[in-house]
Amino acid sequence: MLARTRRLLRRSLLTLLLALLAAWGVIAYFAWQAAPLQLWHTFIPPELSADELDSSDWPAYQAREQQLFDLVEQEVVAKTPPEQQLAGNRYYQGSPINPAHFQDDWNRSYLLRPEGEVKGVAVFLHGLTDSPYSLRHLAQRYRERGFIALGLRIPGHGTVPAGLVNMEWETWLAATRLAVREARAQAPGPLPLHLVGFSNGGALAVKYALDALEDKTGTLARPDRLVLISPMIGVTRFARFAGLKAVPALLPAFANAAWLGIMPEFNPFKYNSFPVNGARQSYRLTHAIQQQVRQLATSGELAAFPPALTFQSVMDYTVSTRSIIADLYHFLPNNGSELVLFDINRGSVFGPLLNTASELALNHLLPGQPQPYALTVVGNEAASRPQTQAKTMVAGSTLEQVHPLGIDYPKEIYSLSHVALPFPMDDPLYGMAPRPEQMNQYGINLGGLALRGERGMLIVNPGALTRTSSNPFYPYLQERVMETLAAPLQPPSPLASPQAKPASDKRTDAAYEAEIEAFLQETDTPALPF
Repeated sequence: MLARTRRLLRRSLLTLLLALLAAWGVIAYFAWQAAPLQLWHTFIPPELSADELDSSDWPAYQAREQQLFDLVEQEVVAKTPPEQQLAGNRYYQGSPINPAHFQDDWNRSYLLRPEGEVKGVAVFLHGLTDSPYSLRHLAQRYRERGFIALGLRIPGHGTVPAGLVNMEWETWLAATRLAVREARAQAPGPLPLHLVGFSNGGALAVKYALDALEDKTGTLARPDRLVLISPMIGVTRFARFAGLKAVPALLPAFANAAWLGIMPEFNPFKYNSFPVNGARQSYRLTHAIQQQVRQLATSGELAAFPPALTFQSVMDYTVSTRSIIADLYHFLPNNGSELVLFDINRGSVFGPLLNTASELALNHLLPGQPQPYALTVVGNEAASRPQTQAKTMVAGSTLEQVHPLGIDYPKEIYSLSHVALPFPMDDPLYGMAPRPEQMNQYGINLGGLALRGERGMLIVNPGALTRTSSNPFYPYLQERVMETLAAPLQPPSPLASPQAKPASDKRTDAAYEAEIEAFLQETDTPALPF
């Protein structure tokens, strides 16, 4: 019997090895056939390491940042080959979308100080492949309310896509620690400290807050509040094994295999190309968060987690909406946290074309019993009632409080997207309706493009431009965030933490997690790249 088991095991391993070799062979073939990588895919700017960041400070970080941009100018922009000297290439010196031409290059870190009395400080953490541009609108509102706003260019970003090829999430987190140290130096306690994170930046904000709970030395300043926008708490399981795809890239002839997507770089403040390593680091970071949340919930330390206000689209192709609920909010104490979900447009002209899973997504996500956090759903009901409402269930209740927003869901938008939430409709780059005087501020308006024409004419797949890139409900999002600046902090209630629930609730919790896990298999399968 034992010998038979060993034979079966050897066969299984041999079959798996052959399958991997076959897959790698296919990947290598297509990588060999692909167009050669460009300078922005091969030149890797020398960022500070995690250890260097932990022993560094803000002026040193900005000095290195300037060195990186100087190197990109010398090694990439100045050497761009003639065939890539195109108006649609941000790395061509003569391109109207080259960030060096702008009055403000939002690829760089920034520190915005209020004119009057300092009332607090906020650290802004952007998303993967993104730049500090994505949170600039909220940063400016914070400054207007008397807060110092520190926008961090997370290592590997803002320069060239190759900056993410060898990057590790531990370096991102070390940069977050550096930014918080500077924030606290600029505005010492007891002035409030906020962490505002978008996508991968939301994950870093959560991870920092969890580490601060475990820090017994007092080295890590504890944030007073988190604001999370489309936070990356869970990603597709494919990301766990994404590194296997890059194995053929160990041979120079198959270097393209190290990339999940290679696209023209027509966006001045975001990479379009996406390396395999980006997916792998996303999984590693989210996996670490999920484990740490459960550990701290079991030990009772999660009871001191800061209040979190989270905004998330029900339908999100990049991160898992289900995971935000099941792997974070489900474990939070009763500390004044709130989750705001933006539903699909139920009055959209696309109604007959929407799949059933999209229409049922919200019902599958909503918990069936009272939760220790507030839950708000922003949406409409039908074409006859296009105006949206915010329906809120306060913590510990299932009764709804309904507040009309006075905002129509645009009929041409059938849902929000992962990338849309932090941008108002008049954003010069991503907005659907930028102000006329700002139309050419960044050389192109990606959000207002109405794609009508023949196939094969664009330098990019039209699908990359049809994703909603701005948020019609941004005024509501901004108002809710600004409310937190004056809201008193609610002390956490240990009785509301998961480990203190009565035994009768455990079956309900298990059933709830099983239900949303089943829904993940049906509808909520986020995909990288971004």
